[in-house]
Amino acid sequence: MKKFLFLFLWLGGSSLFAQAVLPLKERAKAIEQIQQERFEVLLPQLMQAHNIDAWVIIAREYNEDPVVKTMLPPTWLNARRRTILVFTKDAKTGEVSRAAITRYPFGKLIPSVWKKEEEPDQMKALADYLTQKNPAKIGINISDHYGIADGLAKTDYDLLVAALPKPLSKRLVSATPLAVAWIESRISQEMVVYNQLVEITHNIIAEAFSTQVITPGITTTDDVVWWMREKVLAMGLKTWFHPTIDVQRNENSDLYAFDGKSKYDIIQPGDLVHCDFGITYLGLNTDCQELAYVLKRGETAAPDYLVKALAEGNKVQDVFTNEFKRGRTGNETLALALAKGQKAGYRPQIYTHPLGSYGHSAGTTFGMWDAQEGVPGSGDWPLHENTVYAIELNTKVYIDAWKKDIRVMLEEAGYFGPKGFSYVNKRQTDLFLIGN
Repeated sequence: MKKFLFLFLWLGGSSLFAQAVLPLKERAKAIEQIQQERFEVLLPQLMQAHNIDAWVIIAREYNEDPVVKTMLPPTWLNARRRTILVFTKDAKTGEVSRAAITRYPFGKLIPSVWKKEEEPDQMKALADYLTQKNPAKIGINISDHYGIADGLAKTDYDLLVAALPKPLSKRLVSATPLAVAWIESRISQEMVVYNQLVEITHNIIAEAFSTQVITPGITTTDDVVWWMREKVLAMGLKTWFHPTIDVQRNENSDLYAFDGKSKYDIIQPGDLVHCDFGITYLGLNTDCQELAYVLKRGETAAPDYLVKALAEGNKVQDVFTNEFKRGRTGNETLALALAKGQKAGYRPQIYTHPLGSYGHSAGTTFGMWDAQEGVPGSGDWPLHENTVYAIELNTKVYIDAWKKDIRVMLEEAGYFGPKGFSYVNKRQTDLFLIGN
């Protein structure tokens, strides 16, 4: 951990890190350090908690199991040939052995135990290894509700079952709880990264919502979208989804609909501008929605009714995150928050999702925009500590001056840990002002 923190401090600490992204070689070192702690400390805890004695993960090049993608050595961009990883727990000590039934070691952290010259059949070698370990429960990645935990291909499943002795094949169980826990759990090193990553995201949005990028009356929403894409690319980063920029105004404008259609418009003075933007870095993802106001000539601040509308959105965030309790399911949390929000006079929609190794990650889901009654499966997953969420929601606010509703759409990365809920790197409480 000390070496990891030094790596970031050496590059300038929190504020500079937001501008200076690690070179690729240093990124590889950071990822490897994170993976080592996850394998050595986190994985044994999770296998013990979910009562899995062996975890078998099988993937092929360009058809990687989503879990394998989170374990790939930083110099591997894909699995190689057929990649088989086996994690086995010692019943007495709780220690977890890591083995790859592969032609090559799986990077520096998982050695290969397959000697092809002695046993040419890879699946037979896997069966022999499991027979030697004799685990009581063998977890495999098959899942009804989580695509991320359902990465075992039918071909590989059939080969596995055919290769295993019958006593072992009867011990196969779904590894869904373990796979989801692996994906959703964040260690302290990752939270150091996350704070910086969200800061980078906020800084890009701040630049996008400025006259450096937007010239009112000329710049289009699509221009800003592509500027964001180019900005991320120039920084050596990636976006995990195509950004969205849209406007609401005191004229004919779309009350943002969740229809997936491009929101093309020319940005004008008096517009309320909204973005949806997220980036990927060091194996983690952000997802952020923030708002800006385009000043009219002579204005130095946003109209009070828009300031109050954002404050109402913040209150809805508080109503929601105040319901975060360890062990409470997403569906339970959603119902409580909606009821309390509506009782307070708000008109909220909540559609918050796990965030981390993937943008729309595995873990506790709190509604969808078209499922405000709850989400079967992922909404029934209980809230665990050391997890991160995209606190995504909106509330409708009627604007008298515009004689219509607007949607205050907000999204920020939030962390739930032993001390409760907190934002990973602040949240928006003031509108960006374009033109000041």
